[in-house]
Amino acid sequence: MDFELTSQQALIAETARRFVSAHLMPHEENIERLGEVPDELRHQLKALAMEAGLYAANMPESVGGAGLSNVELALLERELGRVSLPLASCVLRPAPILKACAGEQIERYLKPVVRGERVDCFALTEPGAGSDANNISTEAVADGDDFILNGSKHFISHADVADFAIVFAVSGMTEGARPRKLITSFLVDKGTPGFEVRRMGRAVGNRGYHQCELFFTDCRVPGSQVLGEVHRGFDVAKEWLFASRLAIAANCVGRAERILEMSLQWAATRRTFGKPIADHQGIGFKLADMATEIEAAKLLTLQCAWKIDRGEGSEAVVAMAKMYSSEMLGRVADNAVQIFGGMGVMQEMPVERFWRDARVERIWDGTSEIQRHLIARELTRPYKQ
Repeated sequence: MDFELTSQQALIAETARRFVSAHLMPHEENIERLGEVPDELRHQLKALAMEAGLYAANMPESVGGAGLSNVELALLERELGRVSLPLASCVLRPAPILKACAGEQIERYLKPVVRGERVDCFALTEPGAGSDANNISTEAVADGDDFILNGSKHFISHADVADFAIVFAVSGMTEGARPRKLITSFLVDKGTPGFEVRRMGRAVGNRGYHQCELFFTDCRVPGSQVLGEVHRGFDVAKEWLFASRLAIAANCVGRAERILEMSLQWAATRRTFGKPIADHQGIGFKLADMATEIEAAKLLTLQCAWKIDRGEGSEAVVAMAKMYSSEMLGRVADNAVQIFGGMGVMQEMPVERFWRDARVERIWDGTSEIQRHLIARELTRPYKQ
């Protein structure tokens, strides 16, 4: 078993780290204060990311992306996780589901996103259907060659800056004693009549990375904008869920590494009772636990990416990485606040921001409870009659 990175993998990680340090971190405090990434800065960072070869790195080379493997993407995401999410999101990684684009969709949606000309957002979650994605109620009724969409979505990340949404809607029901919903995914352009985007209220963390509500009122969408096949929307969503949960796991590892570095520096220089607080067992043990958990999450995440690359990925494998890494980040951030003491909850210190930002990682893209359910279901399946 070889744990050494290849020269290309090491170069990707180093390039990303340098980019984050030089171009993203200097803007963190200002973005936190503004609650916005100004358009001018967003475009500037996009251009720099494209120049560095980091923009749309998860897309195939055949459409202009970098075509990185999942292991390479995990290394990239880990470095991007070191900086606040609104800035990291300027280095766009389009929804992998866009690889299902076919025909004119490739020229209209996929390639423009890779070139940085358009931005996508993924619209699945609804007020009555968060973790239970099969319970969505937004409807898509066939009308000739078109579909009429009615319903709403919420907690849709960066929909305010997106040019189009990948929208999931109920397009029919199966027959039989226990009918179930049939789901279709659509590419819906912003500005389409009957499609409205509104920002939601201010969240406790990730200021500058906005959550939005989407409303569809008799919104007519041509059949040519069906992504994948009618009634088989979730078939193309699986890849997005794997990639998104792996990205969150890797982001959490990167953020935790940065928090540990800051905690070590603070503990080595802050003195009480005549010595650095790192020399007190109560603090030293916290640092040891933080480092150990980060190392475990790092290896679990890379193993998950490696398995996906080998075609051995599964819901449980991805769920383990997402669940453990997000919960690890919460523990590391909380320990960091304790190590910093009163300064840890002061807004002048980054630790306070990291603590707030960490909380949502256990919620979005499938709560920790959902991840545990997926793991348990896969573990017990072979033993059920």
